[in-house]
Amino acid sequence: MQKILVVCLGNICRSALAEGILLKLIKDHKIELQVDSAGTSSVHINQAPDSRSILNAARHGIDLKPLRARQFTVSDFDNFDKILVMDKSNLTNVLSLTSKEEHTKKVDLFLNMLHPGKNLEVPDPYFGNEQGFEDVFQMVYKTCQKIVGV
Repeated sequence: MQKILVVCLGNICRSALAEGILLKLIKDHKIELQVDSAGTSSVHINQAPDSRSILNAARHGIDLKPLRARQFTVSDFDNFDKILVMDKSNLTNVLSLTSKEEHTKKVDLFLNMLHPGKNLEVPDPYFGNEQGFEDVFQMVYKTCQKIVGV
């Protein structure tokens, strides 16, 4: 079974949202795929996703409440087949933790799954307004659909 890890900075907005969406799509479509999410920062370890992310996702039938933030670790390179990162800053942070080519090949920007080779970033909605959370939801949802093939 393929294992995918989604990574952002704090693991309370973008990557948690992607994990929640992927878990729902996997369940609804009976897809064999394992997913998790993590942050490159340790600031929010064991915290629930941002309340605005929880509310926005709930409006779309996605429950983020059970999720808890964790920090990306070097062992994630061995534990996952793909590591999808939300932006270039976190991509740099993740890649700085490995020197193995096999690990480097596992890492890509999340939106490259929907827009191959364009190296687009998912903006961090944390300091924005409600519309920013909705915009991020839409781009993450479409990308998650592409990842699972629905």
